[in-house]
Amino acid sequence: MPIMKKRIILVTGGNRGIGLATVNGLAAKSDDTILLGSRDATQTNLELSKLPSNVTIIKLDLQNEITIQNDLELILSKYPRIDVLINNAGILIEKNWTNLSHEDLLNSMQVHFMAPFQLIKKILPEMIKNNYGRIINVSSGWGSFEDKLTGPLAYSVSKAALNALTLNLSHDLPNNVKINSMCPGWVQTRMGGPEAPRNPTKGAETILWLSNLDNDGPSGKFFRDMKLIKF
Repeated sequence: MPIMKKRIILVTGGNRGIGLATVNGLAAKSDDTILLGSRDATQTNLELSKLPSNVTIIKLDLQNEITIQNDLELILSKYPRIDVLINNAGILIEKNWTNLSHEDLLNSMQVHFMAPFQLIKKILPEMIKNNYGRIINVSSGWGSFEDKLTGPLAYSVSKAALNALTLNLSHDLPNNVKINSMCPGWVQTRMGGPEAPRNPTKGAETILWLSNLDNDGPSGKFFRDMKLIKF
C-alpha cells in the first residue's frame, strides 16, 4: 500500500460522470481528503449534495493559465500539498478538419494538455520533496497511435498530447512519484451518451487502481481495465 496513510487527492472535472464516480470510489475506500474540482464550486445538484464527509468541492477553472493559477493558489493556501492528482476534466468537439476552428483546437489542447501540465508543474515539486505522488491522466483510446487516432481531430490530437506528456515526464521522476495514462472505455456520460456499454463506476476502476499503486508499481504507462496497452 502507499506509504502515506492519509492523502490529499485532487480530481479535476469531479462534478459529474467518471470524475464523480472517481470521487465517490476514493472516498468510500479511505479517509483521504478528496478535493472535487469543478468550474462552479457552488453547484448543489442532488448527486453533489450526497457526497461523503471527506469530500470538499473546490473551484478549479481550467479555462486558461490565469484562472488555474488563481484557483490553485487558493487551494494550496488551504491544503499543504496534493499527493494524488487525477486529470479527468474533458471536452469533446466533434468536428473534422474541414470545419474545426483554431479556437476549437485551442480549447481542446487547453483542457486536455495545457491545464494538466500547469497543475502537474505546480504540484510536482512537493511530491518529489515528499518522495510520494500519483498522477493519473485520463486519456482515451482515441488518443492512441496504436489505435490510429480515429476520434474527432481536436479530441484525438489533444489526448495524444496528454499521453506524450505522461511518457515524457516519467523519465524525470523519482521511483515513488508515478505518472500514468488510462483509457476508461466508452462510458455513459454527457460526452459518451446513453448508448455506451459502461457506467461511470466501471470507467473509474482503473483510475482508482492507479491512484493506489504500490511503491514498486508502474510509471509512464498507458492502461485500460488495469491492463497495459500501447500508446
